Amino acid sequence: MTASDRLGVALSAAVISLDQLTKWLVAQGMGLHQSLPVIPGFLSLTHVRNTGAAFGILATPSPGLSTAILVAFSAVAIGLILWVWVRNRKAPRLFVSSLGLILGGAVGNSIDRLRLGEVVDFLDVYWGSYHWPAFNLADSAITVGVGLLMIHLLSHKAS
Repeated sequence: MTASDRLGVALSAAVISLDQLTKWLVAQGMGLHQSLPVIPGFLSLTHVRNTGAAFGILATPSPGLSTAILVAFSAVAIGLILWVWVRNRKAPRLFVSSLGLILGGAVGNSIDRLRLGEVVDFLDVYWGSYHWPAFNLADSAITVGVGLLMIHLLSHKAS
């Protein structure tokens, strides 16, 4: 295992652990839909559940069907991430780090779907009455990982 691989694995494990810990703390310490302001007018911790994908996509009246579809999609995505990772054994750290973050986030949300049939979200960013859909640490890791992957790919293409 290369140093880059070890970094990617460590990032993935850290994301999964912190994601599950924060979701557990929210689920144990806050009632559903309870909200605690962190930065008034901008950020609150708000306990919500998402039966759909990002931003509630596929949150259908038959949650069992959407859960099965999303678990299958996640399994394919996780398999694809691992395949790309293995096929690029000598990739730069930025590339492997981005895959580690995306993988950790995908696994973190998949654990919720398999265990609960829904994902615990709690980060509520807003400005006035305009709210971004609630999200969690796994979602954040996926977003940062995709951003880093785009930076890697764009900088690699430019050289």
